[in-house]
Amino acid sequence: MNEAKSNFTSRRILLASPYIVWVAGFTILPLIIIIHYAFTDAGGAFTFSNLGLIFSPIHLKAVMFSLEIAISSTVACILLSYPMVMAMRHLGLGKRTFSLFILILPMWMNFILRILAWQMILSNNGILNMILSWFSIAPLKIANTGTSIMIGVVYDYLPYMMLPIYTAIMDINEDLIEAARDLGAGSLTIFLKIILPLSLPGLLSGIVMVFVPSMTSFVISDILGGGKLQLIGNVIEQEFTTANNWHAGSGLSVALMIFVLISMAFTTKEHKEGRESVIW
Repeated sequence: MNEAKSNFTSRRILLASPYIVWVAGFTILPLIIIIHYAFTDAGGAFTFSNLGLIFSPIHLKAVMFSLEIAISSTVACILLSYPMVMAMRHLGLGKRTFSLFILILPMWMNFILRILAWQMILSNNGILNMILSWFSIAPLKIANTGTSIMIGVVYDYLPYMMLPIYTAIMDINEDLIEAARDLGAGSLTIFLKIILPLSLPGLLSGIVMVFVPSMTSFVISDILGGGKLQLIGNVIEQEFTTANNWHAGSGLSVALMIFVLISMAFTTKEHKEGRESVIW
């Protein structure tokens, strides 16, 4: 019995070995290097000063702007996801599958190409203003602004909000909704009292998958912001590539990582409490 269990454990370790090597080489080792640079200075002495750089006026401004973009984009994704999912819920299986396919289709394209396409759409002489000119509407000056960055973030991360909400809502028993209708509940009451609480786990998962990458993104702001608006991700990227200051870049990265981990811990706690409240 013990020998069979030992053989089974050995086989599991053997099958997991490629994943272990991958995680060790491309996750744990780079993380150790970053932490080493974050807590040392140019002379190799231990220091906390690199983490404290996050509180400098320039970096703090980038953090606050990143928070503004991340929170706004997350809220926008929530407001867009629920109406779409509720509409898809009433479709037949074939139409629902096709709608999901259309949603996921842009994700098959190259990330940079998608953002460059939005740059062409939102530029001052782009497609959007061209269409507005046909209707004699004044052109919009949103190129290289926070609005254009938020549009790019929402476009890129909307599926990551919508899919977990879709999964949670599709798992809701239709009998609960029919029972609520029989008792005289309206559509708004059904959404607030049944659908929203039962879809809370999917909503919280979507928030994590949208908020965290929105905070750390730098490519979208580089392209749609024209390099004029700095997210904290841009600042970190420049410390590594332009300034060649790995200690400062690593310190900012670790400080941001700590903030993200705290946010995720809070969200996970809310996730568990939400699931328990739904069960009870």
